[in-house]
This record gives sequence, structure tokens and C-alpha cells, in this order.
Amino acid sequence: MDYDIIIIGAGPGGYETAVSASRQGRKVLLIERGHLGGTCLNRGCIPTKALCRSAEVAVTVREAGAFGINVEVPAGLVDYAKVAARKDEVVAQLRQGVAELLKGVDIVEGEASFVSPREVSVDGNIYSAPRIIIATGSAPARLPVAGAELAMTSDDFLSLTSIPASIVIIGAGVIGLEFASILNAFGVKVTVVEFCREVLPPFDAEVAKRLRMSLKRRGIDILTDTRVTSIEPGMKVNCLAKGKEKCVEAEAVLMAVGRRPVLPPGLETLGVAVNRGAIVVNDAMEVQWEDGRAPSDVTLYAIGDVNGRCMLAHAATAQGEIVLGHSRRLDVIPSAVFTMPECAMVGLTEEQCVARGLDVKIGKATFRANGKALAMGETDGMVKVISDATTGLLLGCHICGPHAADLVQEAATVMTASLPATAIADAIHSHPTLGETLRTALL
Repeated sequence: MDYDIIIIGAGPGGYETAVSASRQGRKVLLIERGHLGGTCLNRGCIPTKALCRSAEVAVTVREAGAFGINVEVPAGLVDYAKVAARKDEVVAQLRQGVAELLKGVDIVEGEASFVSPREVSVDGNIYSAPRIIIATGSAPARLPVAGAELAMTSDDFLSLTSIPASIVIIGAGVIGLEFASILNAFGVKVTVVEFCREVLPPFDAEVAKRLRMSLKRRGIDILTDTRVTSIEPGMKVNCLAKGKEKCVEAEAVLMAVGRRPVLPPGLETLGVAVNRGAIVVNDAMEVQWEDGRAPSDVTLYAIGDVNGRCMLAHAATAQGEIVLGHSRRLDVIPSAVFTMPECAMVGLTEEQCVARGLDVKIGKATFRANGKALAMGETDGMVKVISDATTGLLLGCHICGPHAADLVQEAATVMTASLPATAIADAIHSHPTLGETLRTALL
């Protein structure tokens, strides 16, 4: 069967692009081997956020006395089977919503294999289109160490209906720290092992340190500058901690060391360029070819995790919009970590500005001085903004504190519009609100 566009993968990048293309009047085929919604909806963003909310409620109940609310906290405060069931209900409801959105799109269940640059096969049926978008996402990665198979991945964890009393989490990136924060709130003894010198390597070092100290105060053990050498039966994680051998034991081990692109079968025979497991694309998301030439009658695209550029759901959606002809600034993509407290960032870090030799102005504000944060009892954290000392343009915004993921969007909007930092400082902000911290940092 012939289509205008074939999209392989029904994650946020794939299904939202399919909906938009269908609304443009194009005949669209969406192929998915699993559930609609991809990793984000089924094994990533959404289920973990549901767990985050349950974790926040657990902490609120335990700390209710500080707000004058007398609550007797039972020993079995957290019923994880019910927590997991609620998570699954949230996922199922949103999955049904995606199905409703896709009513104008042809959907085929199964795994797509490339037959040629313009043809794919699913269960023996051949489908063709002059434009094929690869949106096959990613899967959890594992360290190449002995015993790595003994550890759970994030996919494995999200299928649990009970949780261990203790856990070692390998990796202090976004995934590792979110699970650390969730499990700590549920009463699990958590130890995090990170190879780098600081947690959240892509984030501004000052803000990452602030989060690390906050998590430690909550009782999470964090070992940085520590390399895992092997995992032994009995859940013993052997490490080199700053040059010294160390063994950390727990009931379970979670491997959270990032994700790897998943390429559709048959792609390797077409001559598509691949770098470190990811499909190479240009800024138009067009797939690049090993010989530098593309077939004249077809255009392949790769969006989302599979191209390795930015492994975030909203980045995949933006890349899909570019394929459909929209202009999007991919250098301004906010990212967030839903820990307690939250962390969020957009743009350049202070370290990146220094490395580029930029003349910058840095402003800071703490939540401790913010009336709304004080009333909420969530004063741990800070806002850090970086602007160009010459042009006044906002270069980066980094937040550790309550509702950081929401607050960073104001900075992202200003940066996308190429407005000066004064656009935030000059705007009247409601009082008392957490948003005042961003304005204070820029004054």
C-alpha cells in the first residue's frame, strides 16, 4: 500500500507528527510494535511522574506536623501495589487519549523492517512512501561490566508491584536521581553510584551540587567519582571509589546509565550513516548516508532518541514539526528532573560559557527569601541566570527548587524569542509567587 508518509514508532515524536501530518491532508501510516505512546507514556515520563506524585504525598503526610496538621503516620504508610496500580491507570487513560487523537491515521501493529529506502515490511505486508520518518526511540543501556545482567533497568522497575527495602542505583543522571528520590520517599534505603565527579553531568555544576546536598539531607547516600567494576550475585556492587575498592550491597540494583537508540531492522543494509549507535541527521532531520548521497526518489528522516541529538520527549516532537516544515529552535530545549526538590535548566551552563570565552553576567536568587516558598515550606534551592554582558540576551537558566520544571519555561520562552533578559526583569510578577525568584535573579 502507498502512503504520503510512513512513521515508524508511536512515541511522542511519532504520534504527534502523525496527527499533524494527517491534519495537513496527508495519507499517513503509523507503525508501532508495542503500545501507543512509546517509551515516554508507557515506560518513562508518565509512569515515573505518577510515582513522583505518590512520593510527594508520602512526604507531605510524614511532614504534616510541621504545618500544624496532626496525623498519625502508620508503619505501612506506602502500599506500593496500590501506587503501581494508580500509575498503570494514569498510563492507560493517556494511552486511550492518544488512540483518540490518531483516528485519522492508519495504524499497523508490528515491527517494521526496511526492504528498500522507500519500503517497509510488517508481518509480510509491504508499505511504501516517498517520505519515511524513523521514530523508534531508545532502550535502557547497561554498563559493559561482569554481572550487569543482574541489575534491573528502568523498564524492569516500572513493572514491579512491590519494592525492595534497599537498593543501589548505578548512575546519577536524570533517571537515576528521579528513582532515588521516589524510593527514598517510599522508605527505601538508597545508595547512588556515579562515575562523574558530580551528579547530573549535563547540568550547571553549582545547581547539581545544590541538588546533591538536598538529596543527601533526605538520607540518600551518593558516591561520586566512583566506577562500577562488577556486580556479583547477592546484589553486591563492586566499585573503585576515588581509587579505592569498595563494595556496596542491597536487596536490588537498578542500572540507570542512560539509553541507547533502537534502530529498525533492515536499516543497516541501506547505507544509512550511524554514529555511536544513533542515526546521523542534518538540521532538517534528514537521514545522512555513508556515501554522502541519498536515493533520488525518497527522503528518510529520523527524529527523537534514535538520532541521539536530544533524548527528551518534547525534543522529538519539535523535530517532527521541523520535518513537516515548521521552524523550531532546537538550541533552546528545557529539561527537568522531577526529584525533591526539582531541577530544571535551559540553555548554556556557566561551565559552557567559560569554555566558549563568553563575557557573561550571572544573577542568583534563593527560594529561602521567597514568600510563597516559605509559606509552602519548600525553601531549599536557588535560581541561577546567565546573560550576555554585551547584548543582554539570556543565555541560560538553571533552577533547583519547588516547581523548577514549570518556572524554567518563562526563561525558555524569552530565549526562544531572542528577547533580552530585561524582558523578565521588567515584567510585573504576581506576588507572592515562586516566579518572583526568576525576576529577583535578574535584577
